Amino acid sequence: MKFKESEKRELKRSTSELKEAVISIAAILNKHQTGDLYFGISNDGAVVGQTVTGKTIRDVTKTISEHIEPRIYPKVEKIEIDSRDCIKVEFQGEETPYFAYGRAYIRVGDEDRQLSAKELENMFLRKNRDQFSWERRISQRSFKDVNDKMLSQYVSRAQSVGRLDFDFEGVKTTLNKLNLIKDNALLNACEVLFCDSSPLEAQAAVFAGTDKITFLDIKKFQGTIFDLLEKSEQYISEHINWKVKFGKIKREEIPEIPIKAIREALVNSFCHRDYIIPKGNEIAVFKDRVEI
Repeated sequence: MKFKESEKRELKRSTSELKEAVISIAAILNKHQTGDLYFGISNDGAVVGQTVTGKTIRDVTKTISEHIEPRIYPKVEKIEIDSRDCIKVEFQGEETPYFAYGRAYIRVGDEDRQLSAKELENMFLRKNRDQFSWERRISQRSFKDVNDKMLSQYVSRAQSVGRLDFDFEGVKTTLNKLNLIKDNALLNACEVLFCDSSPLEAQAAVFAGTDKITFLDIKKFQGTIFDLLEKSEQYISEHINWKVKFGKIKREEIPEIPIKAIREALVNSFCHRDYIIPKGNEIAVFKDRVEI
């Protein structure tokens, strides 16, 4: 078996390079959250072996646990490669950023580079965003709640405009490629995009004048984001004024507000709303304007 260093694998000739190994583990964790490391293999892939005792295993485990923060608990074991004793270290962790001996590193190719203050700041921001953002939390819906037809149509449309380069390959595989699954469970983002039982609501109303004193019509819609976009656009189109332009064989109907502008405003309202707040989106059609 030929070994080669990579962004997820580090090779060390012996445990005399234990400090450098700890730094490599932290760097790999900060880049990929998982990896492995071998003692007894030189960086050119040659298996040289080393003396491995129970104390050696304990020292490696103790050093890694004591000098990486947040603390990790790797799997450290003696293995035999090409009839030589080596040590294999398997590690993983999601609590980035990780620090080795008080400093943070990142894996670049097969090298470990110290993170700058700005890179560290960005890593903390990403961590907080992923930890607290509603769309990255685990949904209570299951895979059977996903509308596979809607998901397939979404992939086809995204392909047609060059936004995706893969085909629909079944619900689970496709959602995984769209990063809408975590720990084999749906994320909230998937729930509001593709689940028939989505709790999303939008309320639309037409008012008689320029304020909300008297309304002429009111509707409430429920469904996925795609459902609500379609129903909301249709509602606004039906309740704004249109004019007819003659001069061609076929008359041209022109809305007082371009439909593309309405669609863009609706998309923005669903993309940028705070989904932690349960209140649904609201659409108000007044005599002189439309508010979304």
